[in-house]
Parts: sequence; C-alpha cells; structure tokens
Amino acid sequence: MAVLFAEVASFYASVERSRDPELRTRPVLVGGDPRKRGQVQSASPEALASGVRVGMSMLDALERCPRARALRTDMKRYREVSTWLRTCLRAEIPSLEPAGLEAAYLDPAHAGDPVETAGRLVTRVHEELALPLRVGIAPVKFLARLAAENVDAQAGGVRRIQQSEASAFLEPLPIGRLPGVGPKTVAKLEALGAFKVGDLLAIPAARLEAVLGNHGLRILEYARGEDPSRIRPARHPQTLSQAFTFEEPQLDMGVLWDRLQGLAQGLEEGLRRQGLSAGRVAVKVRYADLETATRSRTLPRPVVAAGEIAASAAPLLDRTHAGARPVRSLGLVLSGLTPGAREDPQLDLFQPRR
Repeated sequence: MAVLFAEVASFYASVERSRDPELRTRPVLVGGDPRKRGQVQSASPEALASGVRVGMSMLDALERCPRARALRTDMKRYREVSTWLRTCLRAEIPSLEPAGLEAAYLDPAHAGDPVETAGRLVTRVHEELALPLRVGIAPVKFLARLAAENVDAQAGGVRRIQQSEASAFLEPLPIGRLPGVGPKTVAKLEALGAFKVGDLLAIPAARLEAVLGNHGLRILEYARGEDPSRIRPARHPQTLSQAFTFEEPQLDMGVLWDRLQGLAQGLEEGLRRQGLSAGRVAVKVRYADLETATRSRTLPRPVVAAGEIAASAAPLLDRTHAGARPVRSLGLVLSGLTPGAREDPQLDLFQPRR
C-alpha cells in the first residue's frame, strides 16, 4: 500500500511567481498592506530562509528580507489556480482527498508504479501551471506529508519512504513535526524528556496517557510510523477540464472560438457520463510568452449542455488579451459540480459567435 501527498509549497507566493517571471529571481511575500500592519500569509523559500515566518507583520518581514517583493493577497486568483491544480492531479489519479488549496492526498492503487505516477504529476503541474509540485510517497498519510516536506520546495520532485525506512526517518525529527503536536504539547513532552521522536518511543505508553490522555497514545502511534486514517476521496470529481495546445501561437479569434466549442463539447460528455452538472466555469489562456490568464464566473443555474457551457465561457475569453496577444494554449474548467445532469433541449440553439 502507498499514499501520495502532493503539494505546491508556499502556494500564494508560487502562484504569483508563475504569472510574473520577473519574480522568480527575487524573494516574494504575500499578505496584507504593510502600511496597515498587514501580516504575511505566504513567503517564498528564500524569504523563509531569511527568517520570515507566516503570521509576522509585513514590515518585520521586509526588514528581515529587504529584497523581497511584497504583494497583496489575491484569494480569487489562488482559488482558481487551486481548481486547475486539482484538475491536473485528477488527470493522473482520480481518487483524491483535498488538503487545503495547495495540496491533496492521492491513492495510486490503480495508477501503476507510485514513483512513476508521482513523476508524471510533477511534470504535468510544471508544464500546465508553471508551479513546483513536490510529492511524498509512504505507507501512511502523515508520513507521505513529511516525505513531501523533505523535497526542495522551489524545484519540486519526489521523495519515497518505505515501511522499512520509517523508523530511521522519524526518530531524529523534533517531536513538533508529528501531527497534533503543537507548542503546548511540545512543552509537556519536553518536560518528560522527549525532544526527538526517538525520545518519545522510550516513554511508557501509560505515562503518556496519564499526562496527555488518549492524545498521548495517538502521538505514540505516529512516532511508531502508524496512522489509521485513510484517504477519503470526494464522492465525485470537484472539477472537470479540457485543454488544447496550438502548434503555433494563435491570434485568430475565430479559431479560438471554434476550439472553445470543442472543449465545451468534451466537457458535456464528461458531465453526462458521470451524471453531473456544473455551477461555475473558468477559461484559462496561456500566451506565447507563457504568461497565463484565468477568468471565471459563477453561473445563475447549473449547466450540462455544450452550448450553454460555451456561451457562458465566451465572455470570459473576451476578458483576456486573446486576439491581441498570441495564444499558446486554451483551457476550460468546470467546477461547482453536483449530481443530477439535466437533459437540456437547448443544445441545438447553440450558434457560433461571429
């Protein structure tokens, strides 16, 4: 058995870098307005290495990392990219449990070799989203997360921990790296002489239970490399997507509109096959210079038919620079998926835009 944990570290900062190549050569801070005592919500690895921490004031962060570029939080953008990220992950492994906007647990049981599958995930996310994905592979969920955290956050990559390696990996770690061990629990465990995970294993279970109750026994299970929790995939996909890459960057809006229709038709097939309807649509445009633009809208009612999907997406395409800037690839994403695809007689009303 293997569990995958896939994550884009420093998610907000990584998203900002993906849409502005100039930011890739300098530290990035994302958060509130420094003039209004705003706090850091995300920081690039270089900024973190300079002593910046999530939750500190932006002013303090800029003092510690004066070369950093400070950017305001753009949650709408981050949610859109999160949708695209999950779409990329589901393309390889449909069984997925979200773990925040930036990460997910995946069950590779029917996807082939876990390491090869993880490598495909890293490549797909880099090529489609220009984001550095890191993937941990282990027998249980929390170990997979720890494995991912040992991968270079900027470069992405894969780290696997076999069952036979779990003890050697865990025992040197600070006890605060175990799930559910916050500052108060750390203080209690250190009072018992446990500073590393290996120290915790030397404490009798009855002693841990006396001090921490059932929580102490659960922590001991983690220290042994045990985790009874299982991946809880969603009942149905959270998103469906279609994308197309042109052989040559495309300026002709007629060609782009025709392609959008084709993407909508493919999505209709996917919705009907799974008995779903969609409440939100997003258009993703990647220009020839690799800059990406995403536009989305919530629909007044769920849609299934290709005609409605394309008609809903058309204004979003118009809000990009398509037609003025060459387009390398075009994508269409449906989210807000709910069971119960409608039989829509309006399919034949769809007409190409002029």
